[in-house]
Amino acid sequence: MCTLQVPVQIQSDLRSALHMAFSSFAYLIPFRRSALALPPLRSYSVASFSPPPRAFSTAASVHTKPSICTADELHYVSAPNSDWRLALWRYHPPPQAPPRNHPLLLLSGVGTNAIGYDLSPESSFARYMSGQGFETWILEVRGAGLSVQGSNSKEIKENADAVSEQMEAVAKSVTNGVSPMQQPNDVSGSFSDSDSEFCFLGEEPVGITTAWDESKLVSKLTDILMRLSERLSGFLSDGQSRLISAKLFDQISKLLEDSQLSERFEEFIDMQERLSSTIEDFQKQLDLIVKYDWDFDHYLEEDVPAAMEYIKAQTKPKDGKLLAVGHSMGGILLYAMLSRCGVEGKEPELKAIVTLASSLDYTSSNSALKLLLPLADPAQALNVPVVPLGTLLAAAYPLASRPPYVLGWLNNLISAQDMMHPELLKKLVLNNFCTIPAKLLLQLTSAFRERGLCDRNGKFFFKDHLHKTNVPVLAIAGDRDLICPPEAVEETVKLLPRNLVTYKRFGENQGPHYAHYDLVGGRLAVEQVYPCIVQFLSQHDD
Repeated sequence: MCTLQVPVQIQSDLRSALHMAFSSFAYLIPFRRSALALPPLRSYSVASFSPPPRAFSTAASVHTKPSICTADELHYVSAPNSDWRLALWRYHPPPQAPPRNHPLLLLSGVGTNAIGYDLSPESSFARYMSGQGFETWILEVRGAGLSVQGSNSKEIKENADAVSEQMEAVAKSVTNGVSPMQQPNDVSGSFSDSDSEFCFLGEEPVGITTAWDESKLVSKLTDILMRLSERLSGFLSDGQSRLISAKLFDQISKLLEDSQLSERFEEFIDMQERLSSTIEDFQKQLDLIVKYDWDFDHYLEEDVPAAMEYIKAQTKPKDGKLLAVGHSMGGILLYAMLSRCGVEGKEPELKAIVTLASSLDYTSSNSALKLLLPLADPAQALNVPVVPLGTLLAAAYPLASRPPYVLGWLNNLISAQDMMHPELLKKLVLNNFCTIPAKLLLQLTSAFRERGLCDRNGKFFFKDHLHKTNVPVLAIAGDRDLICPPEAVEETVKLLPRNLVTYKRFGENQGPHYAHYDLVGGRLAVEQVYPCIVQFLSQHDD
């Protein structure tokens, strides 16, 4: 009798807990923000947007740089409302360089770090610009490169050293023919090994209730569901949240129904193992969402302003302004800043900007980034909370660089044929890319919809206000750029005041050609692209 009654009771308790938890999940949605353990996501109306608090109190430079950092100095500044410490690579001009009036900020693309701007002494945009007299800084936004989470200088240095060692280890493993596939840093489920093991103290079935302690599993499940309702605040609508919760409920219910607990004890054991695995997998997904919990607006409203304030404090430009160059998403961030300032009537803290392969609207182009559109379904985004771009590219590199070149087409997304030295291309692929939050990709996919890129609330469209800027812009495109084709760049260029915008397309019909990263690290960039940028910035460095 005990063998039948105990599992049935457990099944009943679990079903009750599931219904109770999901009911709580549904009805707590309007109030869930107040229960967050972490600070709530900030959103601004157009009228109320203002820069975040300065981060000087926790800013610091690192005296002993990680080996992966090739800058003269490595600095850290706190990202507001988080425990992220943003890395700033600093390059000093040599004594013989011409004097300049403004420091230069470099912003990288989505899921990339500072290495793309400093591939080698012979192919380093950062070094070239500092050699032209510009005090040059590269910002690594949260989650990129040597930006780390930490509360003190010792912890920051230890974490940065660990990231550096891991990046170098990935490159070495691929060179040695070892698979680089791995999970993102510091990401794991909260279940320990002992949690997933069930020990039975005796052979009598009556001992099941005491040994398993079903209340522990029910408690974990309820806790996970409550965390889900809290952490998805601002990420999904109420209807989408209910859809996702129903998916998990159906999955667990199927386990309960299929096991036929009242018939065989062995199937009950299998059920509890599968149920535990289901909960653990879902827990890991939530942990990923918590760790990678930011979007484009976080970069725009927090990371970039904090870095700019820090750079100005270090360099003290007379007019309080910076020059800036942004590649890919870095240029999109610069356009978004101009749009914000334009609608608010504020004087931008940028003297002039250069965008490389950037656009606010990709609807008219055949960009390869349309591959991101499936992530526009938030339910699918929950299934894929992060995209480990660095790991995926490192794993694909041998298939793209060696015969029979099964994934050779990937190289064309990065660099045109013969435009980048093979060793530099290898370094770029293995060391430049990072893990990307699905939330960030979800917001960026709005650039493929009518009216172009918008804020996280879907109410502010950046291209609508770009014409109000008073900042000079040099917009550069590559003729063979499959990620941001020239027509996408031109779509944004035509929105800017004609007297302030300069458009340059690199690449000739018979070659050479420029793909997405050739504008920064291609073999001819130092002869063709860099001087063009220096000339433009020099004209506006008064």
